[in-house]
Amino acid sequence: MKKKKMGLVPKLIIAIVLGIVIGQFMPETVCRLVVTVSGVFSSYLKFVIPLMILAYVSMGIADLSQGAGKLLLITVALAYGSTLVFGSTSYIVSSALFPSFMSPEAMTQIAATADNSVSPYLTISIPALMDTMSAVVFAFMLGLSMSILRNKTMGDTLYNGMHDFSAMIDAVLHKTIIPGLPLYICGTFVDMTRSGKTFAILGILWKVFLVVILMHWAAILVEFSIAGTISHKNPFKLIKNQLPGYATALGTQSSAATIPVNLECAANDGVSEQIRNFVIPLCANIHMCGSMITIVACATAVCLMNNLPISLSTVVPFIATLGIAMVASPGAPGGSIMTALPFLYMIFGAEAGDPDGAICAIMVALYITQDSFGTACNISGDNAISVVVDTIYKKFIYKPEKGTHNGKEKIKAA
Repeated sequence: MKKKKMGLVPKLIIAIVLGIVIGQFMPETVCRLVVTVSGVFSSYLKFVIPLMILAYVSMGIADLSQGAGKLLLITVALAYGSTLVFGSTSYIVSSALFPSFMSPEAMTQIAATADNSVSPYLTISIPALMDTMSAVVFAFMLGLSMSILRNKTMGDTLYNGMHDFSAMIDAVLHKTIIPGLPLYICGTFVDMTRSGKTFAILGILWKVFLVVILMHWAAILVEFSIAGTISHKNPFKLIKNQLPGYATALGTQSSAATIPVNLECAANDGVSEQIRNFVIPLCANIHMCGSMITIVACATAVCLMNNLPISLSTVVPFIATLGIAMVASPGAPGGSIMTALPFLYMIFGAEAGDPDGAICAIMVALYITQDSFGTACNISGDNAISVVVDTIYKKFIYKPEKGTHNGKEKIKAA
């Protein structure tokens, strides 16, 4: 009898627990060793991510026989609308609940952990061939070109070459990236625990932390409920299928790093191959509802503590602007808050203009401690959007050609 392999979720949970134990009880040398290995894997992962986006997005667009342009507009509109709605909701909830338990002393203690990260023994730089935004734009160009030139000599040559490249990237992901994710996650939690972030946030700001996480979970429930209603699928089954992706994002703190696992989650939801290969990598770069919830909640908390004026009329323009700017945020832990810093003046006024100011430091420290859950919310919403886009494509955009079996397209599904 063949022995059943341990699933990804149990491995990730073990990695998180092991990271906390090592960070708390093992000597500095062991912690630095784990963080070093995790850092090397992180560099390798950042090199592969743009190639993965290029392969999957371009082939996803090329394999759409009809309506590629329409699906692009629909996906972008859904992602941006989700960011706006949940960002605004975050302000309403935060402004109602935070005044009762926020204090400057708690924020100061959290900010003090920012410089206590574990230093690796060595770092290996593996420069990516292109950044993620360049990969997305290039993938659009290739995908649309292949879609238009299909059945032509040059189009077939280009398509076959990209198809083989996509197969190579797929093998790299399943043979190296996914097996290495638990080690990467373990190193992340060793660093967080050793620096004091893990227990500082739980011991001091657990109420703020809890409210933000509950908002993330509520957003996931709403998104999958809408997706389930539109697609006539059980939303709770969709959420269950999302657990491996959620756990991966929780540990990696990177939407881009979670793409390979999220693609498997979309396959389990029954999303066709060409749609999931198109939507999931794209939304990893443009859909930031969880990050927006966290940033707005943190900004609201800081304003309340420092007696700065804040209202929905100042928050909504900030969300609308940041929702576009975060498309270019780096695919790394804390990338979204780094992108948000130049726009914080829209809420804080001149206070955010000082790069050495306490307000910006507190914003960064508080955001990063909750970044894992925001990222997990982001990628969960990506799959909800993929279910909706897949349903729209099958019902309203795809028109079966004459001569197909029973008038139906043979769509690749999980």
